[in-house]
This record gives sequence, C-alpha cells and structure tokens, in this order.
Amino acid sequence: MAEASLTISSKNYSSWSLRGWLLCKMAGLDFEEKVASMDDPSTRAELLLLSPSFLVPRLDHGSIKVWDTLAIGEYLHELKPEAGLLPTDQVARAHCRAVCGEMHSGFANLRSALPMNLKAKHDGFKIWAGAQADIERVTTIWKECLQRYGGPYLFGATPTTADAMYAPVCTRFATYDVKLDPVSAAYRDQMLRFPAMLEWANAARSEPEEVEELDVEF
Repeated sequence: MAEASLTISSKNYSSWSLRGWLLCKMAGLDFEEKVASMDDPSTRAELLLLSPSFLVPRLDHGSIKVWDTLAIGEYLHELKPEAGLLPTDQVARAHCRAVCGEMHSGFANLRSALPMNLKAKHDGFKIWAGAQADIERVTTIWKECLQRYGGPYLFGATPTTADAMYAPVCTRFATYDVKLDPVSAAYRDQMLRFPAMLEWANAARSEPEEVEELDVEF
C-alpha cells in the first residue's frame, strides 16, 4: 500500500494537478492517484477558472492533508529534503520561491487565453496582447534563471519546484504554437521530454472525459 495519496482532476486540462503530481514524482514519494470526477461542480469550477479556491490537487499523508500546490511543495521539501525541490543555497532558494509565487498568483491572462489542453494543437494561434505580456514575463524569468544557474533546469542540473510550477506553461506553449526565443524553446522542449512529463502526457491523451467548454474551436 502506498504511503500517501494524491487527489487530482483531469490530466488533460488541470495545470494545478500536473504541478502537484510532478512535485510528488520529483520528491520520490510513494503515492497513489485518486481522480476527482469531472461531474463534480467544484472540479469543473477549478478547470474553468471559476473558483477562487481549489481543493485539488490534495496530498493525504497519514493524518496530514495538504491541498495548495505551493504548500504541497513546501511539505515535500520538509519531508524529503534530499530530493532538492528547493535549492540548497539560501539566495537561490529565495529566488526559487519568488518565481514559484509569481506563477502561483499571477499570469491570469495567460491562463484564460491559453487553457491547458494536451490533446489539442492550434498551429498559428493568434495571441492577444494581454496574454503576450504574460508570455514575455515568463520567458524573461526562464532566461534569467537559466543564465544565472546554468541550466538545463531553471535552478541548475536537477529539477526543482520552479520547474514543476512552470511545466504546464510549457505544454500551453506547445499546444498554441507560441513563438519563443531559442533559449526559451530549448527549456520548453527539455521539460516536455522530462520522463514524468511524458508519463503524464501519455495518460492525458488516453483520458476519455472531455470538458466541452475547453474543447471549443479557437
């Protein structure tokens, strides 16, 4: 029996579920997945960005329940510090937390204009100005981190919480054919090739359920 469980929603549509799941994988946690039904109103509210507070993903570990993605990352860092979810250097660790927090609380235009959908592919997608500003901020963060810490991940040789937080953005950039500079494109591709990301994407493509509101023709 697994030592923990992680409740998620759709693998195709839920960026927050992907983040929590990646954090558990990166930490090496022995966990089982529990999937919330997309018929549940709170689950659909999460996927459609209609809820101010999301209760998935939720990590259950013994008597402990953690349902915010950043909180899951912090808990796993305390539980398994050897996994390197946060950098060992204090300055880098503070920087990592800052860029994670920015993703956690910001980029509303990017989220609404480019909803996560791993099954879809929209070549030549027209990006509106509000979303483009968010895209430029994301790629600025990526380039600064890659230059400062040497890559191939945002904070060096191994993936951290920051990579988990920005991983769904990589899928969005691929889905909507977002034009990127060479450094940002290389990082996007690096993350899309990450073994846990490949595992998630393969499962997402075979997911039978669909949310009509997120499968409209753009």
